[in-house]
Amino acid sequence: MLMPVAMSTTAQTTPALPPMPANIESAVVTPAHTQPAAYRTSLPVNAKAPAAGFDVSQIEAIAQQLTYGERVPGMAVAIVQGGRVLSARGYGVTDVNNPLPVDSHTVFRLASLSKAFAGTMAGLLVNDGTLRWDSKVTEYVPGFQLTTPEATERLTVADLLSHRVGLPYNAYDRDVEANADYYTLTHKLASTSLKCLPGECYAYQNVAFSLIGDVVYAASGSFYEQSVERRLFKPLGMDDASLGLAGIQASSRWARPHVRSRNGWVSLTPKPTYYRLAPAAGVNASASDMAQWLLAHTGHRPDVLPAPLLATLHSTLVSTPGEMRSGWRRERLHSAGYALGWRNFDYAGHEVVFHAGAVQGYRGLVALVPERDLGIAILWNGESSLPSGLLPTVLDAAIGLPTQRWLDIDTDFGSDNLMTENAPAKDKRKGASANRAVASPR
Repeated sequence: MLMPVAMSTTAQTTPALPPMPANIESAVVTPAHTQPAAYRTSLPVNAKAPAAGFDVSQIEAIAQQLTYGERVPGMAVAIVQGGRVLSARGYGVTDVNNPLPVDSHTVFRLASLSKAFAGTMAGLLVNDGTLRWDSKVTEYVPGFQLTTPEATERLTVADLLSHRVGLPYNAYDRDVEANADYYTLTHKLASTSLKCLPGECYAYQNVAFSLIGDVVYAASGSFYEQSVERRLFKPLGMDDASLGLAGIQASSRWARPHVRSRNGWVSLTPKPTYYRLAPAAGVNASASDMAQWLLAHTGHRPDVLPAPLLATLHSTLVSTPGEMRSGWRRERLHSAGYALGWRNFDYAGHEVVFHAGAVQGYRGLVALVPERDLGIAILWNGESSLPSGLLPTVLDAAIGLPTQRWLDIDTDFGSDNLMTENAPAKDKRKGASANRAVASPR
């Protein structure tokens, strides 16, 4: 069933599989510009309990209040701590036109939260010994080209997953909007001027990032979607999770996307455009699924994701100071960087592993706090920035920072926001669409 989806979302042909390289986790490797930061061998131990006053029922009450008066149509929130699921619930409705309640198994589109799945999938192949972080992309995608032979030969798996390709920000996202297919866009990269050589600068990507799907296919012999299903969804018990438009529409319970109009929320059919970039934006999941994902990434599923791999996935490879510019990020972040499908923040002196995602009608945030063994995921199905203030509210309570009214702050999603999929943004004060283009670094 996944075969047609895989063929439609990635430009995968059947190359001769290259010889299996040695496992980078165990091999002695000469450091290079493309290598991830020095490997940590384990996740933090002796994690502290959340600070006094951390109250999950209070967080649940806030989430519920965010759906009152249709401030947002529906939400799903998952919180895990100390290897236990403290909460995995839904709030509000799936569709304002057919208002069924959101519950823990209601599926939402994850948008750029999908990038962590891509990094993790690649990491499993590294752990298997069938791939290396410093493997050259051309070893697995022989037809791939950048503007110069030097740049083409230099690009590695780690560069793809940390947005260090050297391209301008969000290269060809507008063409994705115009329904261009992935295969055509990857070929256009050959004639795109570079900002720097691969590995030397950061610029957020969706099209180029999705080349990791072709790498996974060539290295494993399985289509990317099938690999994620087999290696992540099934063993982690993410029973509601899927990939692609067909995946969310086949779900027994799923939340429809909503945009604002002058008369309130308008329910839409999800667009297929960014689903064509499965590694960048193809995953769908519920609160129940996200709880299992958080448990795995906080180190409590070593049978699936071993601690050395997690520590590597979460370690900063490149600085991203532009992520500290507004809202709670401006107030709380001392530094920001990108790892392998994840962001890494210094949040008021505390490490937070993070990602955000946004596509037409859906928004999402995920954060891990290693020192507190805490994970939180927040998903919603309306183009409102209001619920984003719930994340720093939870982080502050867990860490024990002074309380601030983050839910009064209008925040955005930085470069994690995919391109808009409808008309240009209008003034939100007039109740118009909250969609925004993100072709520029933010």
